[in-house]
Amino acid sequence: MHNDNIEVLRARVIAANPSLDSADNGNQWWLLGTSGCHLCDIAEQIITQFQAVQPINYQNVDIADFDEALMMEFATTIPVILTPSKRLNYPFSVMDLQQLLV
Repeated sequence: MHNDNIEVLRARVIAANPSLDSADNGNQWWLLGTSGCHLCDIAEQIITQFQAVQPINYQNVDIADFDEALMMEFATTIPVILTPSKRLNYPFSVMDLQQLLV
């Protein structure tokens, strides 16, 4: 689940979507997906359930806003959660999200 290149990956996502580069960015989880993605909707429901027991901040990030190379990197794996230190590809559960905090 841990990705050594997560900082590089997050920097690439910020470069593609500069609005993500905010003061709260250091603690923010990103849910990478795109509109019309049924699994992305399910992933968002799982995060919402998780937020009931663990107050986390997350933001939806549409991979359609990325350059082609970055978009293709996620095209077959969305939804993907990126935390400041980890990447989690779907499928995942509330228990898997709990593990991201460890």
